[in-house]
Amino acid sequence: MSDASSTPAVSAAVGGPAAWLDAVRWGADGLVPVIAQEAATGDVLMFAWMNREALAATAQRGEAVYWSRSRQRLWHKGEESGHHQTVHEIRLDCDADVVLLKVTQRGHDPSIACHTGRHSCFFRRWDNGAWVELDQVLQDPATIYARR
Repeated sequence: MSDASSTPAVSAAVGGPAAWLDAVRWGADGLVPVIAQEAATGDVLMFAWMNREALAATAQRGEAVYWSRSRQRLWHKGEESGHHQTVHEIRLDCDADVVLLKVTQRGHDPSIACHTGRHSCFFRRWDNGAWVELDQVLQDPATIYARR
């Protein structure tokens, strides 16, 4: 990862090479919810899932790797879109059952994290009884996912 909170330091702090993964309260399905937050702005970009292998790969690579429930496989964020996430910090919440990634979203300026072509997946706001779309599409998804 890109700062002093690299995996070896985390491992040593909690008791060994795999102990940091054992500290996570994995769900019955072997998954943990993950929030990706833009490090520079604090914007919440997306929500996803990780299994143990995805979290270990994220720490090792310094880029976000998630578990795709629809594809039933590891998903390196940006593998199809080119919109990768550089991971600066991996945090675990007080109950050890939610992971927060502080990331820099790469691949487009301004950054796109959502498959709809928007900066954030959280582009709808509940307003007076209806969901209102606030954020504009920055790039047509058809062009994002065209054969790379």
